[in-house]
Amino acid sequence: MTCDVLVVGAGLAGLQCARELQAAGLDVQVWEASDDVGGRIRTDRVDGFLVDRGFQVLNPAYPAVRRWVDVEALALQDFGAGLRVRREDSLAVLAHPVREPGLILQTLRSGLLDPRSVAGLLRWAAPAFAGRRRHPGSDVPLRRALDRAGCTGELRRAVDQFLAGVLLEDEGSTSNDFALQLMRVFATGVPGLPRDGMQALPRQLSDSLTTPVRTSTRVESIAPDGDAALVTAADSRLRARHVVLAADPVSAARLAGGAAPAMKGVLTHWFAADAAPSAVDMLHVDARTHPGGPLVNAAVISNAAPSYAPAGRHLIQTSALLGPGRPVPTDDDVLRHAAELFGSSTAGWELVARHEVPQALPLQPPLRSRQPVEGPFGLVICGDHRETASIDGALVSGHRAALAILGRPR
Repeated sequence: MTCDVLVVGAGLAGLQCARELQAAGLDVQVWEASDDVGGRIRTDRVDGFLVDRGFQVLNPAYPAVRRWVDVEALALQDFGAGLRVRREDSLAVLAHPVREPGLILQTLRSGLLDPRSVAGLLRWAAPAFAGRRRHPGSDVPLRRALDRAGCTGELRRAVDQFLAGVLLEDEGSTSNDFALQLMRVFATGVPGLPRDGMQALPRQLSDSLTTPVRTSTRVESIAPDGDAALVTAADSRLRARHVVLAADPVSAARLAGGAAPAMKGVLTHWFAADAAPSAVDMLHVDARTHPGGPLVNAAVISNAAPSYAPAGRHLIQTSALLGPGRPVPTDDDVLRHAAELFGSSTAGWELVARHEVPQALPLQPPLRSRQPVEGPFGLVICGDHRETASIDGALVSGHRAALAILGRPR
């Protein structure tokens, strides 16, 4: 078999790259090791519930999403713009003043908005909206930037927990510049879940390909072959003029050589209940000095995305961090902490699915530069580990890979 371009990996980066190369008139094939497209974005249907493998959301404010995704066709179901916060002796709401005007009074009465903390948070967030280009050498760890801005108290702990669920780390070691980019996206757009689950996003990209993605095809080796490359899988060999390596970071390192980037993990539980533990359609976080358990967030998914649960039932998700030195939380640990976050009993909850995702996101340290797309022996490499650790980064990386192929002699 031969083709102009073989894309190895059908995650967002690989699919976006394949779409652009196909639009330019090239003969493109996509091979995927798994049994379906999506990479780390997968959705299962269990007893009438939709459960994503790891809690994820789609923010339509991402520039790459606005540019390349038909968000309207995904029928996005929005979360509430804010947080429900577990305090020492009560539950409070922090809501976006513009997007949730009906909750302004509750937010002002939350007890979380002491003037010093609010001023510190605004000082920290201001560069995200200033419109000025930041100096390349000015990036620092997130925790240091928040400390320097003077953001403290319960408000700081609520922000820390929210960001821990987004960044999948609670040490504040992530790039502050990257965290500010994310805060701008969350401030300007409301995240949601597609009607058919998060996997509807990669399926939309793959549906535009004229040659269907070949799934269950794990690439074993890629070797130079004259002016092309010879790619082998268990039962296939293909000669391609160009190869785009869009596999997960660990597999990419195996095939191209070199070290795999450090990755962050998450444990997500999905529970079914006859009664919702909360009527709120926001994320729930724990801002107590000593949180009651391992969870970084929880949410009644069916409040925000009714399509995720059958009629008359409710779906709840909880997320905890995984990583070296962290004990894996038990189901009892999770249920105990969830009861505190929601202020409601978890008796009668039924476990729908439990997902351990040890390689959910690549590390995004301070001062990490954009990684080149050109790899060894003519490979082009893409993925969120080459750009930013986000849906936006994956799509942009796929775009950059396509431009690299199109820039080569035909």
